[in-house]
Amino acid sequence: MAARRPKRPAPVVDPVAFLDLDAVIADRGCEIVICCGSGGVGKTTTSAALALRAAEAGRKVVVLTIDPARRLAQSLGLGELDNTPRPVLGVDTAAGGSLDAMMLDMKRTFDDVVMAHSTPERAQEILSNPFYEALSSSFSGTQEYMAMEKLGQLHEQAVREGQPSAERRWDLIVVDTPPARSALDFLDAPEHLSTLLDGRFLRLLLAPARGPLRLMSVGFTLVSSAMNKVLGTQIIRDLQTFVAAFEALFGGFRARADVTYRLLSSRHTTFVVVATPQRDALREAAYFVDRLVEEQMPLSGLVVNRVHTSALSVSADRARSLAEDLPEDARIEVEALRRHADLMRVVEAEEQLLSRFSGSRPRVARTLVEILPTDVTDLASLRQVGALLAKQD
Repeated sequence: MAARRPKRPAPVVDPVAFLDLDAVIADRGCEIVICCGSGGVGKTTTSAALALRAAEAGRKVVVLTIDPARRLAQSLGLGELDNTPRPVLGVDTAAGGSLDAMMLDMKRTFDDVVMAHSTPERAQEILSNPFYEALSSSFSGTQEYMAMEKLGQLHEQAVREGQPSAERRWDLIVVDTPPARSALDFLDAPEHLSTLLDGRFLRLLLAPARGPLRLMSVGFTLVSSAMNKVLGTQIIRDLQTFVAAFEALFGGFRARADVTYRLLSSRHTTFVVVATPQRDALREAAYFVDRLVEEQMPLSGLVVNRVHTSALSVSADRARSLAEDLPEDARIEVEALRRHADLMRVVEAEEQLLSRFSGSRPRVARTLVEILPTDVTDLASLRQVGALLAKQD
């Protein structure tokens, strides 16, 4: 009789590090928290709950949403948000904290930048130009660039060199980014703007303002004639006027974006990726994590919202088996066991997906937030979410 082979020891699985968001809040060196994730994962709620918890722990917080949905205003008890930070009422300020909230107004931010960094005459020339109107309100990438601008403005207001922390208006900025992968597009904003204004087509249009020799060249005359026929003389003239006027501001735009980018990669900023325990959401979370690591951005970890749990340690198969063994008249007990079996199948599927994510990215700390029975619509429910964010498994 062959000897039995000894059983292989079960593989040792390192426990996933806990994402201690209370420690993030308590770190006074942390001045910016950026929450990113795909749509529908509770990112806005996470941002608001984190901001509220930080404020009630003594931080002076402003939360900025770039998501066009207005859920943040509703959960904070505000009728609406705009480009101006507004105080949130009902916050417990016993620890000395405060909470303001705002939503990015892309065009207004752009207008403010133009007026702040040009003469009144040049500003009026730019603001009244039809191409500026299109660029400031609907051009691809403008929202992300203006998010970079607004974040830089807020940080400049919040943290002034040499100013005592007690006198600062804010000491923490929480940013709720747009849904989907565009949430990280602001990392590329300076490069996108450079590509736009350094493009060959716009440089060619700007040629008449660069000297008579270029204007008299046969090649430019032929190209200009062709563009005038296709686009119309007035359109070309408007675009030339816009590029010539805007070019003087471009260096400042790029310089400020570079400063903000360096801030995002510094020890004063941290990123929190938000997901739910579903395959698609975790796939998007993996993209965010990998991109942040690639860009060498400071990543705190992963928040997993709407996690299903059960207080009963009865597996799905065992619950089904028990339900089948009960007599026909025990309908209530049978239904309860079947519901529990369905819940445990969801729990097991979620645990498998999370285990797979952590197995491929073992250094990413995480916190699990169990699903709530009702929607988050006020400060009380936001406090509940905040407590769950800080709860260790």
